[in-house]
Amino acid sequence: MIVINKSQADKRERSGLISHFLLGQEIIPDTPLAVTWVTVEPGARQKIHHHISVQVYVIIQGGGLMHVGDETHQVTEGDLIYIPSDVPHGIENNTSQPLSYVSAATPSFSLPQAYDQGQLTPDAYSK
Repeated sequence: MIVINKSQADKRERSGLISHFLLGQEIIPDTPLAVTWVTVEPGARQKIHHHISVQVYVIIQGGGLMHVGDETHQVTEGDLIYIPSDVPHGIENNTSQPLSYVSAATPSFSLPQAYDQGQLTPDAYSK
């Protein structure tokens, strides 16, 4: 058994977002999942991005606007959002309360690489 608490997980901070890396290739090399716990402060937004992995977001606190492809929906605590492979997506917190979600993607990928060298780098958020 492996237990990983978000307080001890590797994390990245981006303009009002904190992403905790709970599970990925760096933790278990042959895992089929990449899992993050993300908190989005009021008024902050995740950069629109895409990847080959199929992904779900499960909203565990608050709410916001979810963008998947050409669709945008208000989402709230308890919602699961399915994101097909290679479809552009992102979430923004359009409320006055923090938004938190857990994301799971398969196949797994390198979370540090996605955040440090991929579409979610600090430079992407400054544009």
